[in-house]
Amino acid sequence: MSRTKTVLLWVMAIAYIGQGCNHLVNPAFFVAIMPPDLPNPEWLNVLSGLAEIVLGVFLLEPRTRVYAAWGIIALLVAVFPANMYAASANMGPEGPGTGAGTLNYVRLPFQLVFIGWAWWYTRD
Repeated sequence: MSRTKTVLLWVMAIAYIGQGCNHLVNPAFFVAIMPPDLPNPEWLNVLSGLAEIVLGVFLLEPRTRVYAAWGIIALLVAVFPANMYAASANMGPEGPGTGAGTLNYVRLPFQLVFIGWAWWYTRD
């Protein structure tokens, strides 16, 4: 693996591990942006946070890297509705209208960048 790809692998792994920890330390933010028709948002937040931590760690192990990368792709697809809801309702931790406004829409295309980044590690 090239040096650039290795460095970006570590950046990605640390980012997912850190964001997963953030789900557990700061759950109110993540629960607030979940669409209201999802059941048990607190539990879903814990599951997604743990998934991010586990997948981030598994990215670093060559034997599990491809599976972890596919898992990250699946996770990014699964959380996209929450990101859409956060953008459309300008949802933030204090409810509608307290989010990042236009920034919520600007970050939506980055989901494709993150999916592509993970996909890069499904290949040799």
